Amino acid sequence: MEHSDADLMTIALEQARAALDHDDVPVGAVVVGPDGMIVAQRHNERELSGDPTAHAETLALRDAAKSAGTWRLDGHTLVATLEPCAMCAGAAQQARIRRVVFGAMDMKAGVLGSLYNLGADPRFPHTFDVTMRIREEECAHLLSGFFSSRR
Repeated sequence: MEHSDADLMTIALEQARAALDHDDVPVGAVVVGPDGMIVAQRHNERELSGDPTAHAETLALRDAAKSAGTWRLDGHTLVATLEPCAMCAGAAQQARIRRVVFGAMDMKAGVLGSLYNLGADPRFPHTFDVTMRIREEECAHLLSGFFSSRR
């Protein structure tokens, strides 16, 4: 089944909202296989698990690899509500993701357009396409609301 980027972001936003239940930063991620089927969907769980690597993207990539039966996620797309950090973009690169789609820009830690574009750096053996600012306002509003409530 083919999903639009906006439709996939709806699912990622639902995941992001689920992170609020355990006081995690509301970031959600979805991985779609080459056939267009959703193979993984997760949200941040750093607070819940006490794991600094439990970002929505890395958790979704782990689940997608388990589903695929291999770490090579050629042809897969990662969709996230926030521009991935260096760890998550690196994980996407290591998984051989075909494309990353994200909502809100992250001017403090984003490495797929804000501070740097890891996905397009030809010095790495694998590059991937990046589509940014899908439903950006909704994604950014969810994050800003979370952080303003903590101040």
